[in-house]
Amino acid sequence: MTDSANTTAHATSRKLLRKDALPIWSIALPVAGGLVMMAGMAAWNGIGLAVAAIVLIGCVLAAVHHAEVVAHRVGEPFGTLVLAVSVTVIEVSLIVSLMLSDEADASTLARDTVFAAIMLILNGIVGICLLVGGVRHYEQVFVLRGVSAALCVLAALAVLTLVLPNYTLSRAGPFFSPSQLVFVAVISLILYATFVLIQTVRHRDYFLPSEDCANEDSHAAPPSNEQTGVAFGLLIAALVSVVLLAKELAPALEAGVIAAGLPLAIVGVAIAALVLGPESLAAIKAARRNRLQTSLNLALGSALATIGLTIPAVAIVSLILGLDIALGIDPKRMTLLGLSLIVAVISLGTGRTTVLQGMVHLIIFAAFLFTTIVP
Repeated sequence: MTDSANTTAHATSRKLLRKDALPIWSIALPVAGGLVMMAGMAAWNGIGLAVAAIVLIGCVLAAVHHAEVVAHRVGEPFGTLVLAVSVTVIEVSLIVSLMLSDEADASTLARDTVFAAIMLILNGIVGICLLVGGVRHYEQVFVLRGVSAALCVLAALAVLTLVLPNYTLSRAGPFFSPSQLVFVAVISLILYATFVLIQTVRHRDYFLPSEDCANEDSHAAPPSNEQTGVAFGLLIAALVSVVLLAKELAPALEAGVIAAGLPLAIVGVAIAALVLGPESLAAIKAARRNRLQTSLNLALGSALATIGLTIPAVAIVSLILGLDIALGIDPKRMTLLGLSLIVAVISLGTGRTTVLQGMVHLIIFAAFLFTTIVP
C-alpha cells in the first residue's frame, strides 16, 4: 500500500508540475525575438522580414499570456492593471514606431488604431460572442449593471477623444492644442481608473458571472511564486522584443501598404487586431461555454483600456517628441461610431441576447471594414 501510495503521489506531483509549467511556445518566442534582433533579420529583405514579422506576432501573444499569468497571481485590482498596461505598451510601441517612420504621414495612426479597436470590440468581438453563444444556447444572460457601466464610460471616452477635436477652436482641423491634449489625457486616465475601481473593488458583483453559469475555470488555482517570477521575466523580454521589432519593421509595413494602394488606416486595423487577438479568442471561448458575462467583461474592458491608457500614453510621447497626432474622426466614422454605441445600448440593454443582436453587430463591423478598404 505504501509503494502504491508513493507511486500515486509521484504521478500526481508530475501531473501538477506539468500543469503548473509555462507552455514551451511562451518561453521560446521571447527568446526568438532576442535572437532575431541580434541577427538583424528585420533589416533583411524577403525571408528575413517574414521571419521577423512572425516572431513579432508570436512575442505579442507570449507577452499577453505571461501578463495573464502575473495578473492571475497578484489578483485584483492590480491584475487588471498588469494586463492592461502590458497590452498598452505593445500597442503604443507599434503606433509610435510607425509614427516615427518616414514612409508616410502617420499623424492619424493613433486615431485609426483606437477607432479600429473600438469597432473591432464593440461590433466584431461582441457580435461573434453573441452569435456563437446564441447559436449554441439560444438565449444568454448577463448582469446588466456592469455592462451599462462599461458602455457609459466607453461612450464618454470615445466622444471626448475622437469627436471633440473636430469642434475645438484653439487649433484648426482634427487636432487638440497641447493644453487640450494634456486635459484629455488626464480625464481619460481618471475615467479608466474610476472604472477599474468600480469593477474590481467597490462593485465587483456587477461584473461576476451568475452562479448558473459558473464553472471550474473561474476557480482555477493561481500560479506559484516561481512560475509568476519566470512569467514576469519573460513578459519583460517579450515586451522589449515587441518594441524593438516594431521599430525595425515599421518602414517595411508602411511601404507595403502604400505600394498595394491601400489606405494607411488599414495599418491601424492590423495593429488593433494583433493586440486584441488573444483576448478576443478568450471572449469567444467564454461565450461558447455560456459565460457571456466573462466575454463582455473581456471585450468592453479591452475597449476601455485601449482609449483610457493608449491615448494618454501616445499624447505624452507626442508632446515629448514633438509629433503631431490628429485624433478627430471624419463624418463617416462619426456615423459608424454613433450607430455602434446606439445599437450596443439597445442590444445589451435588457440583460438577454440572441443571435439577432450578434448579427446586427457583425453587419456594422462588415460595413466598417468595407468602407475602410473602399473609402
